[in-house]
Amino acid sequence: MEKFRFLTAGESHGKCLTAIIEGVPADLDIDIDFINEELHRRQQGYGRGGRMKIEQDTVEITSGVRFGKTIGSPITLVVKNRDFESWKKIMSIAPDDRTDEKAFSTFRPGHADYAGSIKYAQKDLRNILERSSARKTAIEVAVGAVAKLLLKQLNITGSSEITQIGLACCPEKFHEEIDMTREKGDTIGGKFVVLYKNLPIGLGSHVHWDRGIDGRLAQAVMSIPAIKVVEIGTNPLGYYGSNYHDELTLENGEIERTSNNAGGIEGGITNGEDLIVSAVMKPIPTMRKPLKTIDAKTHKETEAHFERSDVCAVEACSVVAEARVAWVLANEILLKYGGDNIEELKQNYYHHKPQQSTTRG
Repeated sequence: MEKFRFLTAGESHGKCLTAIIEGVPADLDIDIDFINEELHRRQQGYGRGGRMKIEQDTVEITSGVRFGKTIGSPITLVVKNRDFESWKKIMSIAPDDRTDEKAFSTFRPGHADYAGSIKYAQKDLRNILERSSARKTAIEVAVGAVAKLLLKQLNITGSSEITQIGLACCPEKFHEEIDMTREKGDTIGGKFVVLYKNLPIGLGSHVHWDRGIDGRLAQAVMSIPAIKVVEIGTNPLGYYGSNYHDELTLENGEIERTSNNAGGIEGGITNGEDLIVSAVMKPIPTMRKPLKTIDAKTHKETEAHFERSDVCAVEACSVVAEARVAWVLANEILLKYGGDNIEELKQNYYHHKPQQSTTRG
């Protein structure tokens, strides 16, 4: 049974994005400014497209919080789409408002259009685009911000860093790589790393295949739109066992590690070291230089549908990954330590938290 549970709803150009979170202990301080700052971070990054100038995302909390604190009941978060008036009739729920405006039938290679239209028997690919769009990650970041507020109560903090854009591994070259890509009418991907510090030993389990925290983290990050690779710790290719595994030593009676190639997880369980999760984002498949495709209605070759798009969204993707890792960690913390209110959770956590080792730099 999951402890930190949530459900999201909403379409890319719908009225709003919504999330309902269940399982958050009572008396957690909810900082709306922090949630909005996380939403702002998601909209930043060199190479973003025009929609970032339209959507200035902010969160509205409609349940589960009173006078700035959670009350133990489900929390409802809402992020409104400010451009909805332009799409009000196109995205209407009323049968009499049916229109072909903004409908399209040309599959976009790399998107969910082709497989999704067959699975859900949809001829208008707008019905696939609207939910498969990365726009839904806005409300996911808001959920992640609530999870981060919970983790901060236990001094667990997270961050992310871009490590590669295209072939460029030097931050000073990232903008140049993106600019060259924009001039070509193309898109480009990259790699980032998410880091969480001060985790306890013992989150996750080796007892059942679906309880390993590494598997849960991999699923959470891998299912972000456009992610193709997830790594935990150091990529082991090119290493021997003798120089890859993290040796344990005693320093003044304390257990220490000489390295952290495992990325903070051994046997599906956190081992007290920093959690390191890396991911590779593919180039965004919507581009000004369209790819060859098939029209679903005519069954003829044509060019892919283009809707405004980013050139590069790796930085934004790293913020989404931070949020998703926070979901997993918050759930594992609540599973292990429990508590109906924050003080009870903190008492359980600090009373039962195992002694952990430290890594020597």
